[in-house]
Amino acid sequence: MDIESLLVHGDRAAGDAAAVAPVLYPSSTYRARDAAHFAELANQPRPQRYYARYGNPTLAQVESLLAQLENCEQALLFASGMGAMATCVLSQVGAGDHVVAQHSHYMGTTALLTRILPRMGVTVTRVDQTDTAAFAAALRDDTALVVLETPSNPTLALTDLAAVANLARSRGITTLADNTFATPLATRPHDFGIDLVVHSATKYLGGHSDLVAGVACGDAGRIEQVWQYAIVLGACSNAWEAFLLLRGLRTLALRVERSAATALALAFWLERHPKIARVHYPGLESHPQHSLARAQMRHFGGVLALETKGGYSAAQDLLARLKLAGHAVSLGGVETLAIHAASAWEGSLTPEQIAQAGVGAGLVRVAVGLESERDLIEDFAQALA
Repeated sequence: MDIESLLVHGDRAAGDAAAVAPVLYPSSTYRARDAAHFAELANQPRPQRYYARYGNPTLAQVESLLAQLENCEQALLFASGMGAMATCVLSQVGAGDHVVAQHSHYMGTTALLTRILPRMGVTVTRVDQTDTAAFAAALRDDTALVVLETPSNPTLALTDLAAVANLARSRGITTLADNTFATPLATRPHDFGIDLVVHSATKYLGGHSDLVAGVACGDAGRIEQVWQYAIVLGACSNAWEAFLLLRGLRTLALRVERSAATALALAFWLERHPKIARVHYPGLESHPQHSLARAQMRHFGGVLALETKGGYSAAQDLLARLKLAGHAVSLGGVETLAIHAASAWEGSLTPEQIAQAGVGAGLVRVAVGLESERDLIEDFAQALA
């Protein structure tokens, strides 16, 4: 099926065939028929009707759809995007291992890489994601994992997925990519050779700013390995979040396509504004990786970043004057949200880490929603006037 049809019908076989809407299973535990059945449930991987931390029929339904969207064998739902990222990373590395990652990652991922892993005896080398040769130079005999994010948060830099995947696979190294910004509508990292794909499903996949969830996708063996860690770490999702996520996924194609089209129009307009120093958006020809974006993405996403002339105070002033665009974290909902990245990152990252991520004092990240193109441009026009 085309992806639009898949989003509507792809999970039908995994759910109640008679129910048009997905069935919600809120039970935390399930009865076994007898002792033998209980032993079977307790020892099989990912049972749906044993204990909710291990699995749930509603979760299984959304997981079947998410796996198909990313063209992977299986998916595993988590309580948050960071739950998915942290569990995937911890399932792949141990004391003495080495990880290669990017300078530019979501701040939670950066904290995991720079604060948590070193305390566990795992060393991390961070490189410029736009330089494939830097990945090659960083790989070592003890490298166990390469962590990627493209486009990256918040500067919209790209990673050449196929090139890095080939480098890692030739040496038996696992690759993990955060695909939250692109969504499967724009890029499917597994198609480029990436082993594990994660999302903050809170964002585009859910799409309505009313749930928190994460997902990991990959082949069956890898996802079962991740699941073994997930049931110990306890980062499991629940039936209600899965129910909301399925509802949001039905309109994913419509929402993402509209958001991307409006983001491209807004980026063009902002690039020509005299008070804007620079616009970061892969769909612009001025983006240094525009050719890679055209080769690797089916569209350019709904997130852009702008840099104001006047730095920190000018960015804060812009956000204070916006009326349609809300001043709030997150992205991927029906409403446009904008944040001043430098002030948002200050509490979680050091000044050096912020600088390494390319976050300037005047950088504002804009997550474009579903408002009309004209109204949104007018909102930025009056805020910049």
